[in-house]
Amino acid sequence: MRRLRSRKRLADRGNVAIEYGLVLPVFLLFVLGIIDTGRLLWTYTTMSHAVDAAARCGAVNSTLCGTASAITSYAVTQAYGLNVSSDAFAAAAAACGLQVNGTYPFTFIIPWIGTTTPFANNTISISVTACYPS
Repeated sequence: MRRLRSRKRLADRGNVAIEYGLVLPVFLLFVLGIIDTGRLLWTYTTMSHAVDAAARCGAVNSTLCGTASAITSYAVTQAYGLNVSSDAFAAAAAACGLQVNGTYPFTFIIPWIGTTTPFANNTISISVTACYPS
């Protein structure tokens, strides 16, 4: 009777290892996906804040943001935590007032499911626009 119990425990250990091996990749993909989604939302919010602040500065403060290059430079200073250059921003007069556009290439950490080669198409472009009446 005692031998049967010990054999059953050994068999259960194998089952647990197999279940762990099947569940762990799915769990890690889920957790890393949540982290990547958080990074994506943070990047979008940061770019949106930078564009909004630059459009407002260009419309309100002509001494600090009097030219298009000054507006894009101000937008770079408002993009906290992002390594972005002033080429990512564009400022121009529009029907709504002063319009500032910003684009940023965002790269995901985990590969998309269903791609033929891993990490081949892991970048999307985040585009934001703000217009402030002048």
